[in-house]
Amino acid sequence: IMYRRTRTQKEPETLNIYPAFTDLMSNAFMILSLFLLLALLQSQELNRKLQSATPITIDEKSGNFKFKSGSAELNPQLKNYVRVKVIPDIEKIIKEKGDAIDFIQVIGHTDGQANNKISTLDQKIELAANGKNTIESLSPGSNADLGLMRALAVIQEIQKTKQFKNVKFRAYSAGQLYLSSGELAPINRNADETRRRIEIRFIPRGETQ
Repeated sequence: IMYRRTRTQKEPETLNIYPAFTDLMSNAFMILSLFLLLALLQSQELNRKLQSATPITIDEKSGNFKFKSGSAELNPQLKNYVRVKVIPDIEKIIKEKGDAIDFIQVIGHTDGQANNKISTLDQKIELAANGKNTIESLSPGSNADLGLMRALAVIQEIQKTKQFKNVKFRAYSAGQLYLSSGELAPINRNADETRRRIEIRFIPRGETQ
């Protein structure tokens, strides 16, 4: 009698990786959420630290030191005010809140008088910003030009003191657009010394400008 030998074949087990994959994705999501939460909390803490850093404003109320119409030149009184008042105020804020500050924003504001000159900023602004040319050598063709020139002039006066060599300053211009209250300015083409001013703001890390 011959017996037929049968070979039992086992079906290959199907490896189910779906539960492991979902666990991995779940853990990754939790870790990512934790990092985002920590970043949010850090950003809120930095903003909280700068809440008391009131912007510094250089205008007629801060000592009757004014820019001449159409000029970015800092007269001796204004230079002295920057040296004895503005710079110590910046130093104090940096000392108290330095780790929260990304950069210092300096904004030039003008009155609404029209500028009829031919602008030279497109050709010379980089040289003036790098200190290779003077701000007074620039010719503004608009109030936006003039506001930027005034902001640069103040930054350069501040940076004459060596303690700010590691501090980032950025010059901006608001031209004639805003009143000191922050509201849009009405059309006014007359000379107005009260609208010529500089605002110095401390920008926290993580904000885009």
